[in-house]
Amino acid sequence: MANTTFNGPVRAENGFIGVTKDSSTGAITENITFGNNGLVVTPVALADADANITAATHGGRISIVPALGGNRTLTLPTPTAGIYFKFIYGGAATETENLIIDTGADANFFIGSIAHLDTNADNAAVYPDGNSNSIFTAIDFGPIEINILGKDSTNWYIWGNVLSATPPTFTDQS
Repeated sequence: MANTTFNGPVRAENGFIGVTKDSSTGAITENITFGNNGLVVTPVALADADANITAATHGGRISIVPALGGNRTLTLPTPTAGIYFKFIYGGAATETENLIIDTGADANFFIGSIAHLDTNADNAAVYPDGNSNSIFTAIDFGPIEINILGKDSTNWYIWGNVLSATPPTFTDQS
């Protein structure tokens, strides 16, 4: 179908591939593919370093946190309604370091909860204050699954779980 022109939206359903067109270069980019067993999304392997999380690189994809050599901070972009990030732990042992997810400003706070799966006591939900907690910290953790969804242009929804002896925390900017 060389030289075929499509007019109108391209829908990513019923086997079609979602595409976007860069308005400045005209390049067409494939967003998702459908594999034999369902939707396939290429994960992002994070480096053992602080990182600025971006919609272009990390949005809608699973970001794999490696074994950490020190406390690491992942800084989120300004929220946009519907932007989604997922973080999981890909290390081989319980961490002795902390993973920090920072919105960059107390005005861009978290709403939701994280299930703390406690290795030495009772399991419990951990909640941000709902008005200024903009930093999430997983402390000396094992398996994690952290989901973050832009609520609007100000706030982030957060949910997931952290397995650790010490509960994760939500705090304001220091």
